[in-house]
Amino acid sequence: MKISDFQTKDVINIVDGRKLGQVSDLELDLRQGRIDSIVVPNYSRFFGLFGGGTDVIIPWRNIVKIGTDVVLVRIDDAKVYRAEEEDVQVR
Repeated sequence: MKISDFQTKDVINIVDGRKLGQVSDLELDLRQGRIDSIVVPNYSRFFGLFGGGTDVIIPWRNIVKIGTDVVLVRIDDAKVYRAEEEDVQVR
């Protein structure tokens, strides 16, 4: 499977049924040659125009199923959210 195949799939959390977005990037373990996690951008303010937003980092072990159109994940804890950058103030 190519990364471009992942980027067209919606990521759905099976815990609450919420659509998290689409895969934007992968985190790789180059020593072991495997995918560690998938990265889904989360823009909460005006489609990311104001402020940096956050990325949802989903460990590979949390992926339940990869289908033809969606990636089903199980996220029980909000700690998977990681800020990309500190918020930027607009003047």
